[in-house]
Amino acid sequence: MDLQSVKQRFGIIGNSPSLNHALKIAVQVAATDVSVLISGESGVGKEVFSKILHQLSNRKHGKFIAVNCGAIPEGTIDSELFGHEKGSFTGAFEARQGYFETVNGGTIFLDEVAEMPLGTQARLLRVLETGEFIKVGSSKVQKTDVRVIAASNVDLAEQIGKNKFREDLYYRMNTVSIHIPPLRERPEDIPLLFRKFSIDFAEKYASQPIQLDEVAINYLRNYPWPGNIRQLKNVAEQISVLAPYRLVEGEEALKYLPLLNRNSGLPMVTQNGSTEDLNEREILYKVLFDMKRDLNELKKVVSHMVQSQDDLHFSPADQVYLEQLMHSPPSEESRSQPAVPTNIMGGANGYTEVRSKFDHRDDVEDIEENLSLEEVEKRMILRALKKHQGRRKNAAVELGISERTLYRKIKEYDIEV
Repeated sequence: MDLQSVKQRFGIIGNSPSLNHALKIAVQVAATDVSVLISGESGVGKEVFSKILHQLSNRKHGKFIAVNCGAIPEGTIDSELFGHEKGSFTGAFEARQGYFETVNGGTIFLDEVAEMPLGTQARLLRVLETGEFIKVGSSKVQKTDVRVIAASNVDLAEQIGKNKFREDLYYRMNTVSIHIPPLRERPEDIPLLFRKFSIDFAEKYASQPIQLDEVAINYLRNYPWPGNIRQLKNVAEQISVLAPYRLVEGEEALKYLPLLNRNSGLPMVTQNGSTEDLNEREILYKVLFDMKRDLNELKKVVSHMVQSQDDLHFSPADQVYLEQLMHSPPSEESRSQPAVPTNIMGGANGYTEVRSKFDHRDDVEDIEENLSLEEVEKRMILRALKKHQGRRKNAAVELGISERTLYRKIKEYDIEV
């Protein structure tokens, strides 16, 4: 079966090389009975791949069950997987079959296998090696014919080093490894996925599908998506329900991206459990957006000056340059060039007269070249503190960061309040 048919059958959207490579491996090993270990971050679609492996195998007519090992309490997981006899523990009022007994002849998908207790791992290893298991509270050995597909969103090799996962079980499960790439590594697939989700939600809520302009699409492409496809689907549903217009522009799309939304009450937790990096990133985003706003305001003023030409005397070449500046975004090459022509920068009747137009504006500051991010960040904090007369709580709200982060920054930059 070709990859396109597999994608259509299982609803997989995307054409990135890394995704196609993972699908190719899944199709190749599906017809065998080898154990497969699927790795990938939370939300990338590991369970979908397990269903592909089952449906394209000789066991497709047998049972398939997905078990989240992290959702089962440690004291009952042995009973869930292997069953128990009546009276084997408190509350065992009758015998019970486990998943390995009920799915005999089929496929069992063990998600979040790294959360499995070490004792249960030993039982699972025996099933993989001999096909044998023993119910809790029994001494009778039973046989089962089950294909095991495991998945984890953490590095199992690292867990082995911490003595939290059995090395022999790792190599027994990892006969074939399939890595599903995170969404941030396949940005070309993000617009396709969003379009699919927006159409689905339009049908669900009897509305017109959401469309994104080019700026909004770029925001989605550059967003890190810590929750991967699951998070993208959630954002698509929010926009489908809450967006005031069916065509969503860039600034509107930012409201639904938690990482960029400074007013969100749900900060994203980083891998080490800290939100400090996020708060610093929020300051950077605010600086960038303020710079964009100031640039747009500057362009409007210069445009008005070019149109009026009341007391300025630009050369024809300068006028053409300024007209182009007003009506077209800067290219990548032009970003490294001077903001205005050289003759305007140095002319006595050019830059000097333009500069004089801004001398009476309180909100315009001299632009310093080679300004570091730390200097920009310090300037933003000083401006906010000055605006709110030293009230740190109000300044933190203005900056879109927590008071704790603001206190740390004040101490770091030795700012007197």
